[in-house]
Amino acid sequence: MAISRKLSSQYQLILHASSKDSFTSIPPNSHILCADLSDPGQVADFCKQLKKEHGDTLYGVINNAGVTFDNSLIFQPEKAIDAMINVNLRTPIMICKTAMKIFGLSKEGVIINVSSVVGETGNAFQAVYAATKAGLVALSKSLAQEAAALNEEHNIRVLSISPGFIETDMTDKLPEKEKEKYLKMIPSKRFGKAEDVAEMISFLLSGQSAYVNGTNIHINGGLY
Repeated sequence: MAISRKLSSQYQLILHASSKDSFTSIPPNSHILCADLSDPGQVADFCKQLKKEHGDTLYGVINNAGVTFDNSLIFQPEKAIDAMINVNLRTPIMICKTAMKIFGLSKEGVIINVSSVVGETGNAFQAVYAATKAGLVALSKSLAQEAAALNEEHNIRVLSISPGFIETDMTDKLPEKEKEKYLKMIPSKRFGKAEDVAEMISFLLSGQSAYVNGTNIHINGGLY
Protein backbone atom coordinates (compact mmCIF):
# COMPACT_ATOMS: atom_id res chain seq x y z
CA MET A 1 0.00 0.00 0.00
CA ALA A 2 2.96 2.34 0.53
CA ILE A 3 3.60 2.35 -3.22
CA SER A 4 -0.01 3.15 -4.11
CA ARG A 5 -0.15 5.90 -1.49
CA LYS A 6 3.00 7.47 -2.88
CA LEU A 7 1.87 7.32 -6.50
CA SER A 8 -1.83 8.13 -6.11
CA SER A 9 -1.30 11.90 -6.24
CA GLN A 10 0.67 11.65 -9.50
CA TYR A 11 -1.00 8.85 -11.47
CA GLN A 12 -4.29 7.11 -12.01
CA LEU A 13 -3.62 3.65 -10.61
CA ILE A 14 -4.63 0.19 -11.73
CA LEU A 15 -4.25 -2.07 -8.71
CA HIS A 16 -4.19 -5.84 -8.62
CA ALA A 17 -6.07 -7.75 -5.95
CA SER A 18 -6.69 -11.43 -5.41
CA SER A 19 -10.30 -10.49 -4.67
CA LYS A 20 -12.36 -7.30 -4.37
CA ASP A 21 -12.25 -7.66 -0.59
CA SER A 22 -8.44 -7.51 -0.48
CA PHE A 23 -8.37 -3.72 -0.16
CA THR A 24 -9.94 -2.05 2.85
CA SER A 25 -9.42 1.31 1.15
CA ILE A 26 -8.08 2.40 -2.20
CA PRO A 27 -6.81 5.75 -3.47
CA PRO A 28 -9.39 7.88 -5.32
CA ASN A 29 -9.67 7.38 -9.10
CA SER A 30 -8.04 3.95 -8.85
CA HIS A 31 -9.18 0.80 -10.62
CA ILE A 32 -8.91 -2.75 -9.29
CA LEU A 33 -8.36 -5.82 -11.47
CA CYS A 34 -8.74 -9.17 -9.71
CA ALA A 35 -6.87 -12.40 -10.40
CA ASP A 36 -5.18 -15.30 -8.67
CA LEU A 37 -1.62 -14.77 -9.87
CA SER A 38 -0.73 -18.41 -9.25
CA ASP A 39 -3.30 -19.47 -11.86
CA PRO A 40 -2.03 -19.05 -15.46
CA GLY A 41 -5.59 -18.97 -16.79
CA GLN A 42 -6.60 -16.09 -14.53
CA VAL A 43 -3.37 -14.26 -15.36
CA ALA A 44 -4.18 -14.54 -19.07
CA ASP A 45 -7.62 -13.04 -18.43
CA PHE A 46 -6.04 -10.33 -16.28
CA CYS A 47 -3.68 -9.34 -19.10
CA LYS A 48 -6.52 -9.28 -21.65
CA GLN A 49 -8.57 -7.04 -19.39
CA LEU A 50 -5.60 -4.77 -18.73
CA LYS A 51 -5.00 -4.28 -22.44
CA LYS A 52 -8.68 -3.87 -23.30
CA GLU A 53 -9.59 -1.41 -20.55
CA HIS A 54 -6.34 0.51 -20.06
CA GLY A 55 -4.20 -0.11 -23.14
CA ASP A 56 -4.68 3.42 -24.45
CA THR A 57 -3.38 5.09 -21.27
CA LEU A 58 -0.96 2.63 -19.70
CA TYR A 59 2.37 4.25 -18.87
CA GLY A 60 3.96 2.29 -16.02
CA VAL A 61 3.92 -1.27 -14.71
CA ILE A 62 5.19 -2.36 -11.31
CA ASN A 63 5.46 -6.11 -10.81
CA ASN A 64 5.76 -6.43 -7.03
CA ALA A 65 3.67 -9.49 -6.17
CA GLY A 66 5.65 -12.27 -4.51
CA VAL A 67 5.32 -15.36 -2.36
CA THR A 68 7.85 -17.49 -0.52
CA PHE A 69 7.62 -20.85 1.21
CA ASP A 70 10.91 -21.20 3.05
CA ASN A 71 12.12 -24.79 3.16
CA SER A 72 15.05 -26.94 2.19
CA LEU A 73 14.71 -27.74 -1.50
CA ILE A 74 14.83 -31.48 -0.81
CA PHE A 75 11.69 -31.13 1.33
CA GLN A 76 9.93 -28.49 -0.77
CA PRO A 77 6.54 -29.69 -2.09
CA GLU A 78 6.14 -29.34 -5.85
CA LYS A 79 2.94 -27.36 -5.24
CA ALA A 80 4.95 -24.71 -3.37
CA ILE A 81 7.63 -24.68 -6.08
CA ASP A 82 4.99 -24.15 -8.77
CA ALA A 83 3.32 -21.36 -6.78
CA MET A 84 6.59 -19.44 -6.37
CA ILE A 85 7.52 -19.82 -10.02
CA ASN A 86 4.04 -18.83 -11.20
CA VAL A 87 3.56 -15.80 -8.95
CA ASN A 88 7.13 -14.52 -8.78
CA LEU A 89 8.31 -15.11 -12.34
CA ARG A 90 5.76 -16.44 -14.82
CA THR A 91 3.13 -13.83 -14.00
CA PRO A 92 5.56 -10.87 -14.31
CA ILE A 93 6.72 -12.30 -17.65
CA MET A 94 3.15 -12.40 -18.95
CA ILE A 95 2.36 -8.91 -17.66
CA CYS A 96 5.59 -7.62 -19.21
CA LYS A 97 4.58 -9.23 -22.50
CA THR A 98 1.28 -7.34 -22.43
CA ALA A 99 2.95 -4.08 -21.42
CA MET A 100 5.62 -4.36 -24.13
CA LYS A 101 2.89 -4.77 -26.77
CA ILE A 102 1.16 -1.64 -25.51
CA PHE A 103 4.36 0.37 -25.14
CA GLY A 104 5.51 -0.77 -28.59
CA LEU A 105 2.63 1.21 -30.09
CA SER A 106 3.04 4.33 -27.97
CA LYS A 107 6.86 3.97 -27.92
CA GLU A 108 6.77 5.06 -24.30
CA GLY A 109 6.49 3.37 -20.91
CA VAL A 110 8.29 2.10 -17.83
CA ILE A 111 8.35 -1.39 -16.34
CA ILE A 112 9.75 -1.94 -12.85
CA ASN A 113 10.17 -5.53 -11.68
CA VAL A 114 10.64 -5.96 -7.93
CA SER A 115 13.40 -8.50 -7.33
CA SER A 116 15.23 -9.10 -4.01
CA VAL A 117 18.71 -8.98 -2.57
CA VAL A 118 18.59 -12.80 -2.31
CA GLY A 119 18.35 -12.95 -6.09
CA GLU A 120 22.03 -11.99 -6.07
CA THR A 121 23.30 -13.33 -2.76
CA GLY A 122 21.21 -16.50 -2.51
CA ASN A 123 19.78 -17.63 0.81
CA ALA A 124 19.51 -20.99 2.52
CA PHE A 125 15.98 -22.41 2.46
CA GLN A 126 14.95 -19.90 -0.23
CA ALA A 127 16.48 -21.55 -3.29
CA VAL A 128 13.37 -21.37 -5.47
CA TYR A 129 12.39 -17.90 -4.26
CA ALA A 130 15.92 -16.61 -4.93
CA ALA A 131 15.93 -18.20 -8.38
CA THR A 132 12.68 -16.48 -9.33
CA LYS A 133 13.97 -13.12 -8.11
CA ALA A 134 17.23 -13.52 -10.03
CA GLY A 135 15.12 -14.28 -13.08
CA LEU A 136 13.40 -10.90 -12.79
CA VAL A 137 16.74 -9.11 -13.03
CA ALA A 138 17.67 -11.01 -16.21
CA LEU A 139 14.17 -10.44 -17.61
CA SER A 140 14.41 -6.68 -17.06
CA LYS A 141 17.84 -6.32 -18.66
CA SER A 142 16.79 -8.41 -21.65
CA LEU A 143 13.56 -6.49 -22.24
CA ALA A 144 15.38 -3.16 -22.11
CA GLN A 145 17.57 -4.42 -24.94
CA GLU A 146 14.57 -5.79 -26.84
CA ALA A 147 12.81 -2.42 -26.69
CA ALA A 148 15.81 -0.83 -28.39
CA ALA A 149 16.08 -3.62 -30.96
CA LEU A 150 12.41 -3.32 -31.93
CA ASN A 151 12.15 0.48 -31.91
CA GLU A 152 14.89 2.76 -33.21
CA GLU A 153 13.28 5.75 -31.52
CA HIS A 154 11.50 5.07 -28.26
CA ASN A 155 11.19 6.02 -24.63
CA ILE A 156 10.63 2.57 -23.15
CA ARG A 157 12.57 1.65 -20.02
CA VAL A 158 12.69 -1.63 -18.12
CA LEU A 159 14.37 -1.91 -14.73
CA SER A 160 14.45 -4.05 -11.64
CA ILE A 161 14.91 -3.10 -8.02
CA SER A 162 16.24 -5.37 -5.30
CA PRO A 163 15.03 -4.48 -1.81
CA GLY A 164 16.95 -5.88 1.12
CA PHE A 165 15.45 -6.41 4.56
CA ILE A 166 12.24 -4.37 4.40
CA GLU A 167 9.79 -4.28 7.31
CA THR A 168 6.74 -6.15 5.98
CA ASP A 169 4.28 -8.79 7.13
CA MET A 170 6.62 -11.37 5.60
CA THR A 171 9.69 -10.27 7.57
CA ASP A 172 7.69 -9.78 10.78
CA LYS A 173 7.33 -13.55 10.95
CA LEU A 174 11.10 -14.12 11.18
CA PRO A 175 12.56 -15.14 14.54
CA GLU A 176 14.23 -12.34 16.51
CA LYS A 177 17.64 -14.05 16.25
CA GLU A 178 17.33 -14.01 12.46
CA LYS A 179 16.45 -10.30 12.49
CA GLU A 180 19.41 -9.51 14.74
CA LYS A 181 21.73 -11.39 12.38
CA TYR A 182 20.60 -9.32 9.40
CA LEU A 183 20.74 -6.03 11.30
CA LYS A 184 24.44 -6.61 12.04
CA MET A 185 25.05 -7.01 8.29
CA ILE A 186 23.45 -3.69 7.30
CA PRO A 187 25.81 -0.68 7.25
CA SER A 188 22.86 1.71 7.56
CA LYS A 189 22.08 0.04 10.92
CA ARG A 190 18.35 -0.16 10.33
CA PHE A 191 15.81 -2.18 8.40
CA GLY A 192 14.21 -0.61 5.37
CA LYS A 193 10.64 0.61 5.25
CA ALA A 194 8.06 0.17 2.53
CA GLU A 195 8.25 3.94 2.01
CA ASP A 196 11.94 3.60 1.03
CA VAL A 197 10.90 1.32 -1.82
CA ALA A 198 7.97 3.56 -2.77
CA GLU A 199 10.24 6.61 -3.04
CA MET A 200 12.59 4.78 -5.40
CA ILE A 201 9.74 3.55 -7.58
CA SER A 202 8.32 7.07 -7.78
CA PHE A 203 11.71 8.36 -8.93
CA LEU A 204 12.17 5.60 -11.51
CA LEU A 205 8.75 6.25 -13.03
CA SER A 206 9.47 9.95 -13.38
CA GLY A 207 11.31 11.88 -16.05
CA GLN A 208 14.07 12.54 -13.51
CA SER A 209 15.34 9.02 -14.17
CA ALA A 210 15.03 9.19 -17.97
CA TYR A 211 18.57 7.83 -18.49
CA VAL A 212 18.23 4.96 -16.00
CA ASN A 213 17.46 1.81 -17.97
CA GLY A 214 18.22 -1.90 -18.16
CA THR A 215 19.78 -2.09 -14.71
CA ASN A 216 19.08 -3.43 -11.23
CA ILE A 217 18.98 -1.00 -8.31
CA HIS A 218 19.61 -2.15 -4.76
CA ILE A 219 17.58 -0.74 -1.87
CA ASN A 220 19.21 -2.54 1.03
CA GLY A 221 21.13 -0.15 3.27
CA GLY A 222 24.37 -1.75 2.07
CA LEU A 223 23.39 -5.35 2.93
CA TYR A 224 25.51 -7.95 1.14
